[in-house]
Amino acid sequence: MSTPSLASGPEGPHALRPLLDTVLDALDEGARARGGPLPSGGPAAVAARVRAAVGDVLPDQGDPNALHTVVRALAEAAADPADPFCTAHLHCPPLALATAADLAVSALNPSLDSWDQAPGASELEALVTGALAREVFGDTGALVREVFGGGGGAHRGSALRRSPAALITTGGTESNQLALLLAREAHGAGVRLVLGANAHHSLPRAAWLLGLAEPVVVPAPAGALDPAALDEALTELAGPHLVVATAGTTDAGIVDPLPEIAALCSAHGARLHVDAAYGAGLLFSGRYRDRLTGLDAADTVTLDLHKLGWQPVAAGLLAVRDPGDLAVLHHRADYLNADDDTEAGLPDLLGRSLRTSRRPDVLKIAVTLKTLGRSGLGRLVEQVCDGACEFAALVQDHPGFELYDRPTLSTVLFRPAHAADDTVAAVRRRLLTDGRAVLGRARIDGRLWLKATLLNPRTRPDDLAALLKLVEGNTPG
Repeated sequence: MSTPSLASGPEGPHALRPLLDTVLDALDEGARARGGPLPSGGPAAVAARVRAAVGDVLPDQGDPNALHTVVRALAEAAADPADPFCTAHLHCPPLALATAADLAVSALNPSLDSWDQAPGASELEALVTGALAREVFGDTGALVREVFGGGGGAHRGSALRRSPAALITTGGTESNQLALLLAREAHGAGVRLVLGANAHHSLPRAAWLLGLAEPVVVPAPAGALDPAALDEALTELAGPHLVVATAGTTDAGIVDPLPEIAALCSAHGARLHVDAAYGAGLLFSGRYRDRLTGLDAADTVTLDLHKLGWQPVAAGLLAVRDPGDLAVLHHRADYLNADDDTEAGLPDLLGRSLRTSRRPDVLKIAVTLKTLGRSGLGRLVEQVCDGACEFAALVQDHPGFELYDRPTLSTVLFRPAHAADDTVAAVRRRLLTDGRAVLGRARIDGRLWLKATLLNPRTRPDDLAALLKLVEGNTPG
């Protein structure tokens, strides 16, 4: 058997072209065989079909048709986030241009653990993270003072501002964990995490991983953190405090009252982290950006562009007001960032992440930002948020359904009127098993709701009406 072709080098493009045709054909065939947003039959039936199609994954002799076979099987058994009836989660249909850019990363295979493995990617990452950090915090950055001299002769110089910074992460969970780590290193292991009952599950888990005390949970009536309850908690609880607010909850897409929370943090001397994994996309929209007023007062902010950024997974970031906070991530490994290499001008990349080998997910983000610009991304954000408002209006006007509330972002909670919770759950599972619709679920105020999270900017009013009719037709009378 001849040596398989490589993806890079002089022959790389020539070798990839026919393989890409194979992949695209297999994707098309698999989607046609699936015929809907989800494979039908439920977990056992889908697993059996995958096993039958793929067969032995490690045969004695290789199969030259494996690329087509396995990709087709995966496509037939996939959930398609581009289908207008696939609305369960913050699971976006990725942009074609971002996906194409991701191919270049796979072909070149840079690794962002040392400059000599990723010279161009390291600079591109610095450009993109700086631009997005400024989008969050503006150009003001953190106010610091230079200290001159040493010992008893040290004195403070003039105030300076350091530009904000950001790190690329795998998503909201890693960003939130990093935010807690930076708070622990800045304020000690005794820092108390204070968060709303609406906060993402990754935050208490991160506190556990980092050895922090059990988080203090503040009530979140109607899905948003209560400032009065937060004020009471910060008054009664010994500090230092790390307060976490949410800009776009996973259940209902609600944004906490950020200005009031930021003011309380300032008054109590608390550090503020905002989990904006979902809502940060509003920064690109002229019409919706004001729903994030107060975000720039945070110390750290989680962003996730594989939600309202239409990127293939993974595309997370942690933005940091004071780049000095990132100094605690510095780490030295002589074979990657030897002191003499660094002093000679080779960039040190290990302090940009807790990971070592690291794929440059920044490329697809850079291509998207430059191709669409702020206005183009803003239009996509507005299309899905407007679509959610249209769907909410359909629900509200339908006598057979109950609407939880008008959407803040692109998530709508609804349920068949007068239905019991077990009926709501059964309707969702029936649609999943039949492969006809992918709806989420959320429990708020003690009741179970169906959740539609609209992330496809191509979804049209007719699609929304058809989705509601499908739910109606599968609800027992």
